[in-house]
Amino acid sequence: MALLTKEAEERIVSLLLSEGLADANLVSAIKASAEQEGKPVLTELVNRKLISDDMVARATAAIIGVPYVELKNITLDQDTLLKIPADASARVMAVPLGEKDGLLNVALVDVTNVQATDYLSNLVNKPIRVWMSSERGIREILEQNHGDFSGVKEAVKETDAEAADREQRNVKTIVQDSPISKALTTILSYAAKTKASDIHIEPLEESLIIRCRIDGVLRRIMELPKTVAPALVSRIKILSNLKIDEHRIPQDGQFTVLVDDQEIDLRIAISPVTWGEQVVIRLLDKTGVSMEVEKMGMSGHALRDVLEGIQKPNGMILTSGPTGSGKSTTLYALIQKIKSEEINIVTLEDPVEYKMDGINQIQVNVDAGLTFASGLRSILRQDPDVVMVGEIRDSETAGLAVQAALTGHLVFSTLHTNSAAGILPRLLDMGIEPFLLASTLNVVIGQRLVRRVTEKREMVKSTEIETEGINSIVGDILPQDKESVARISEDLGYPGLPVKNDDFYMLAKGMASKETPGGYSGRAGLYETIVVDEDIQKLIISHATANEIMRLAKTKGTVTMRQDGVLKALSGITTLEEVNRVASDLS
Repeated sequence: MALLTKEAEERIVSLLLSEGLADANLVSAIKASAEQEGKPVLTELVNRKLISDDMVARATAAIIGVPYVELKNITLDQDTLLKIPADASARVMAVPLGEKDGLLNVALVDVTNVQATDYLSNLVNKPIRVWMSSERGIREILEQNHGDFSGVKEAVKETDAEAADREQRNVKTIVQDSPISKALTTILSYAAKTKASDIHIEPLEESLIIRCRIDGVLRRIMELPKTVAPALVSRIKILSNLKIDEHRIPQDGQFTVLVDDQEIDLRIAISPVTWGEQVVIRLLDKTGVSMEVEKMGMSGHALRDVLEGIQKPNGMILTSGPTGSGKSTTLYALIQKIKSEEINIVTLEDPVEYKMDGINQIQVNVDAGLTFASGLRSILRQDPDVVMVGEIRDSETAGLAVQAALTGHLVFSTLHTNSAAGILPRLLDMGIEPFLLASTLNVVIGQRLVRRVTEKREMVKSTEIETEGINSIVGDILPQDKESVARISEDLGYPGLPVKNDDFYMLAKGMASKETPGGYSGRAGLYETIVVDEDIQKLIISHATANEIMRLAKTKGTVTMRQDGVLKALSGITTLEEVNRVASDLS
C-alpha cells in the first residue's frame, strides 16, 4: 500500500464513515489504537477488512491526480501482457493495459516512483502513461494469468508457411508430427486447468475462434488465422478415429488425453457450418466432479426426500432439467450412495461419462442396434437390483422403465422438462397410464446449475427492488425473529439465514479476476423435489397440471428451485443475478 499523508488518510476514513460502510465507533476505536501504537491507520483498517485495498488506491489516485483503473473489471489478453516481461512486471508491480496514441498505458501500485516509470519506458522503448491500481488487483493479474499460448503461436507461424507452400505447389498434405499437435495440446491443457466443461472451435470467414465454457458460461480465449483450421480439425479427427476426408456430414468420436498426470476423456462432435467445420469438445474429468449430493448443493427438505427415496427396494427416482443442468452427475452421486457388493447395479448411458468401479455400465450404440429401449430389455435379463437409464427419450423406453420399477427394481433416469412437477404430465404424454405412474414413482427432482461466489468477496446491501423480490419469494419461510434463526436454518439446510427484513439484506458479491471472471468459481445445484405420496398420486390419476401438483407439494414443505436459489443467495453461495439467469422461467 502506498504511503499517504495524514490528511489523505483522514479524507479516506471520513469517506468510509460518510458512506456508512462500517460502524463509526469501531472505526474510531481502531483509528485511535493505531495512532497510539504508531501504526498506519489505513493498513490497520484494511487488515480488519473495514475498507478494501481498492478503496485506498482509488482515493489515493484522486488525491494525487492520476487516473485509476480497477483491474477486476477488465480482461487483458496475452499479447497485451507480454508488452512488459513478466519478471519486470513483478519487480515493479506493474501491468500493461494496452497502447493508445503512441503511449503504453501501464497500471502501477506506486505511481510516484519516477525510477520505476523511467525503467519501464526504457524497457519498452516508448513513453508510458501511468494509471493507479491496487496491489491486490495487480498481483491477481500477474499470478492468475496462467494461459501460455506460445505453442499455439508457433504452430500458427508454421501452418501459415505450410499453407503458402501448398498454395504454390497446389497440393494438400497432413503432417502428423506438425506443430499443430502442440497447439491442440496447449488448448486442451488450458481448458483442463481452467476446469472448462467444453471447448468450441468455430470457423468464421477470416479467422478461427476458440471458446471455452467455464462454470456454464462460454468465454472467448483466442482468435487464430483461418489457415490453421484444416490442420487443427484434421488432427482432432485423427485422434478420434474419424474420417478426415469427410466434410459434409456430422461426425462424433472420442479420445483420452493426459493432463498433469490426470486422464481426461474427451467427447468430440464435428459439424459442417457455413465457413468450415465446427468442433465441440466435451471434457469429462471425474477428478474434478464431486460425487456427493451434499457437496453439489442439495440440502434440507430436498436432501431428506431423495435419501428416503433411494432407500426403497423398488420404484423410480427421476431427475429433470435442461441440457447441462447436472442431471447425470446427480444420478451418479445417488448411485454412489447405494453402491454395495450385495446388489447388482447396471447402467445404460449415452455416453458413459464417468467410469465407476463396482457398477456394470453399458454404452448405447445406435449403429449396432443397441438403443435405450433394446438395452433396457437386455438389462432386465441380467438379474439387476438397480437400473440407471441415462435418459427417457421415447414412449418405449418410458414403458420399459415403468415395468422395471413394477417388477421390483429401483430405477434411476432423467427427462428434459423445466421442473420436477413437469415430469409427471410429460410421462403421461408418453402414454404411461396414470395408475402405473402413481404406483411406481418414489420421488421426482428438478434442478439447474448456478455459479458459486468466489471465496474473495464483499458484502453489499440489496436494493429496494431486490428486497421486495426476496420477500415475495421466500419471505414466508425466512426466520421471523432472531430466536428462530438457528432452528429454521438447520431445518431448511441453509447456514446463517437472515431474519425477514423489509429494508435490506446483505448479499455476497465475488471479487472478479482473470481466474474467477465475474466473481464466480465453481457451480452449485438448485433443486426441488416432490415425494409422490397418496395425495400426489390422486392428482396424477386425475391428470392434474404441473402447477396444481407443485401447489400441493409446496403445502407439504417442498422448496422450489427459485426459492432454493434465493435462499442460497442469502446464504452467500450464489447471487440473485445468477438465480435470475438460470431460473427466470420458474415461479
